[in-house]
Amino acid sequence: MTLQIKVYSDFVCPFCFLAKAPFEEAIKGKDVEVEWMPFELRPSPAPKLDPWNDPSKLQGWKSYITPTADKLGVDMKLPRVSPHPYTGVAFEGYHYAKEQGKGNEYMNRVFKAFFQEEQNIGEIEVLTKIAGELGLDEQAFRDALQAGTYKETQQRALQHAYEEARITGVPTFVIGDERVQGVASKEMFEKVLSQQIGNSASVPEGLQCDIDGNC
Repeated sequence: MTLQIKVYSDFVCPFCFLAKAPFEEAIKGKDVEVEWMPFELRPSPAPKLDPWNDPSKLQGWKSYITPTADKLGVDMKLPRVSPHPYTGVAFEGYHYAKEQGKGNEYMNRVFKAFFQEEQNIGEIEVLTKIAGELGLDEQAFRDALQAGTYKETQQRALQHAYEEARITGVPTFVIGDERVQGVASKEMFEKVLSQQIGNSASVPEGLQCDIDGNC
């Protein structure tokens, strides 16, 4: 039976990007179905996060994020996009891509665009270019975002995350009936995957971003 996995994340969450690498290694060759679930750490109109003008955030990158990236072999940088964009529109694009069977590809590409290429993923033109790279209809994609076609879909997704799933920080991986919160090792993910056909055990929390935008 295919194991269902839901991954709650936000495009501007550094720990979400870091956690992707060991998670994706762990699920290789396994009968799993992954569904990416939107979560906005700072939805509009909350103040945007500006790490470059926040000494505590810069220290966090130096003390936690960069060492973790080096340990995991993840190529990433603190994007010089100041302030960091809202991600609601990027997630609306995800809903479009998901309908076209390109949801996972879109998620991966937007994450890379932000944390590796330092692109402003809050801009429709940037997202439209990404959609085109994935073989999606650029005009239809742009029209959908400009018209807000998926705005209600995104609001329902957030309501699910906040109220039904009770997600308070990301990344959160719901693997079968077990949760893994934060950045975990490949071995930890593999352990949880195995536990789904046996007795489960509690899994410690790793580094993550909370609902107040603290990373």
